[in-house]
Amino acid sequence: MTDLITPSPEREAELNRALEALFHAFNAVVARPDAMLAEQGLSRVHHRILYFVGRNPGLSVNDLLTILNVTKQSLNGPMRQLTELGHVRAEADARDRRVKRLSLTEAGQALEASLSGDQRARFERVFAQVGLEDEQAWRRVMARLADLENQDVTRKHQTLPPTSEADRHP
Repeated sequence: MTDLITPSPEREAELNRALEALFHAFNAVVARPDAMLAEQGLSRVHHRILYFVGRNPGLSVNDLLTILNVTKQSLNGPMRQLTELGHVRAEADARDRRVKRLSLTEAGQALEASLSGDQRARFERVFAQVGLEDEQAWRRVMARLADLENQDVTRKHQTLPPTSEADRHP
């Protein structure tokens, strides 16, 4: 069995190259959205909120906390900003008035579409170049990395459907 805690120098160099590739790819994916957010005095956490509320209209605040794996305290400021700017609407649940249901306003939908649209376009270009098999391999790697952190949250709140039958049953 391979010792994953102390890899060989060759394996460590390979893993370092993977980390560097992830770092540079992540920067490329978030650079434009980050700049657009900064122009409005917002940050990446605001984008995450917009993204997940946009994918899950009517989401409760508690469900959003679970998806983002953050505390209520850390979510409060960004949520208040997005609400004050007219991007997110919070309404009491019809059955339980203590529960707030979140949705994007038209302005929030437009901002989220602009931010995530840039990222989707990047993924589309790359996936078209590498083909479905490599796209599926990438999705499996990303899912396994996320599973290492929190298996239950990742599977419960996955918003993108698997791309093949094999991905449905890992």
